[in-house]
Amino acid sequence: MDPEIWQWIWLVATGMFVLGELAMAGSFFLLPFGVGTAVATVLAFSNVSESLQWVAFIVLSVASLAALRPLAKKLNAQEQPAKVGSTRLIGEIGVVTKDLGADLTENGSIQIGREEWPAETKGMEHIPAGTRVKVTHIEGTRVVVEAV
Repeated sequence: MDPEIWQWIWLVATGMFVLGELAMAGSFFLLPFGVGTAVATVLAFSNVSESLQWVAFIVLSVASLAALRPLAKKLNAQEQPAKVGSTRLIGEIGVVTKDLGADLTENGSIQIGREEWPAETKGMEHIPAGTRVKVTHIEGTRVVVEAV
């Protein structure tokens, strides 16, 4: 293949990898290959042999990938998933507004912030109104709580 063709192949590949990385912001997966193709592009325009271009591409891509993966994992570990719906209540502290327990004819409830939620206790033990409770999980439309 004509050496000039490799110059443009490497240049287009560099652009695709860099644009792909920008589209997948924060993944740091395509960027190492972009680094490898960028160096191969420079070598191709310097009339270095095709085999050396490929070696440089592979070595630099693998080295860049090895260097950037820990950074990507560290950055992604800091992102906490957004709590949505009723799952946002897990771990929240509230106050019992209607007694909770197994022997009551009416359902109990708690107030968290400005919201009132139907509630029950883990072991169906009695918790009187005014007691502070912590939401442990959600069962259907009810929050399950334990006394704090």
